[in-house]
Parts: sequence; C-alpha cells; structure tokens
Amino acid sequence: MEINLKNKTAWVFGGSRGIGRSIALELARAGANIVLIARNKIQLQTVKEELSEDAGQKHDVLSVDVSRRDVLIKTLKSYAGLNPADILINNSGGPPPGQAHTAELEEYSDAFNQHVLAAQSIMKIALPEMKRNRFGRIINIISTSVKQPIDGLGVSNTIRGAIANWGKTVASELGGFGITVNNVLPGATKTDRLLDLIQKNAEKTGSETESVVKKMQHSIPVGRFADPAEIAYLVVFLSSDFAAYINGVNIPVDGGRTKSL
Repeated sequence: MEINLKNKTAWVFGGSRGIGRSIALELARAGANIVLIARNKIQLQTVKEELSEDAGQKHDVLSVDVSRRDVLIKTLKSYAGLNPADILINNSGGPPPGQAHTAELEEYSDAFNQHVLAAQSIMKIALPEMKRNRFGRIINIISTSVKQPIDGLGVSNTIRGAIANWGKTVASELGGFGITVNNVLPGATKTDRLLDLIQKNAEKTGSETESVVKKMQHSIPVGRFADPAEIAYLVVFLSSDFAAYINGVNIPVDGGRTKSL
C-alpha cells in the first residue's frame, strides 16, 4: 500500500514545531502541498525549508495566532480563495498545567477560544471547497485525556474533551459529503511541552528529572515516549483515500498507556 497525496493541500496548524512539524514533513513526503500555520514566521520558514518538494509540489506559510479569532478568520478567508484545504490538521498547544478546581474562569474561556472556537472558525472556511470536491479530511490532534483525564491538567482535560465531542458531532454531519473527521490522541510524546511538564513535575515533587522520566516511561507498556513522527504516520493514513470509511473515532497513539478500550 502506497499513500499518494499528490494534488492535495494540507493546512497544518501548529506546524512550526513538535507534532505539527512532523505531520507536515510526512504529509509532504506523501506528496501533499503544505501550508504551515503558526505564530512564529521564522520557525515556519525553517520548517518549510525541510519539506520535501517533488515536481509540482508547492508549500507555503501563514503567520497567524489562532487565539485572535477576528484576525484568524480574516486571514484564512482571504487565503482560502487562493489555496483551499483538502486536509485540515487542527493542532494547538495545550493549556498550562494546573488543577481544574483552582483554575480561573479566564483560563477556561481562553482555552475554549483557542481550541474549540478556532477549530469551528477554521472548519467553516475550509468546508465550502471540501463539499464541492466531495473530499475532505479534518483531523484533530488532541490527547489521551479524552479517554482518561491526566492528573494536573485540569483545564486541558476539559477543553480536549470538548474538541473530541465537537469532532464526533461534525463527523456525523459531514460524512455524506465525503468529508471525514477524526481525533488522534497522542500519549507522552517527545516535544517541548512534554519536557516542560516533566520539569514542572520535578520541581513540584523535589525529584530529579531523570527519576520523573523513568516513572513516566514505566507507566507505558512499550517503555518509552513516542517520537512525533509516530503520530504523523497515522495522520498521513487518515488523510488518504484508504481511510475513507474511518470517521468520527478517537485513536490513541500512546504505547498502550491508556487503560480504557
């Protein structure tokens, strides 16, 4: 089975680093045209230079902050007329760690705006062309907290759950147009966010960073953290014609850590 995404355009949010960067790299290797979208234009340009570019492939960058919804909508509406999306990767950094019951209301509203409202705004701009083409892939990069809340990530657990249910709902509504919507749930993955969480955990418990890492890895049946590319491989498959009958599901990529089915 060879996945060929030639002549497909993927909007990859959060494409400047971590999982988003790896998704962009692998989609480009499969032949897709990539639009990298994040705040830091310098980082976006750096990633763009890493993307494979065979004959006919064209890549681009858009510097925009998804939390600034008015600017996001204006920018994407102008851009969609020139380079519409066939594949939409919703990927945004998680809210800061902390307890759910002590979080301020603004923490919840800010996270809801950055994730749920941004995803809805982006989808509404991408949908008209997807419907016309009778093809679309919307893939939400969320977290295993959708299935099993993670200690110390109260706001994140809440908002990730909201995105998962949003995704399931629109999957039911859009399947008849040839558009699938699926949620990818990464487990502990080697990204800057994981390193930050490890450091904060070490400081909070007074432990050595190495011992925190070992404890976390011990809870994962395969005994290690994921490489971001391992998340990207699933995304590439879900973006392809081979995954046309996979719709409205949550798929963990976590080495077996999540205890639920």
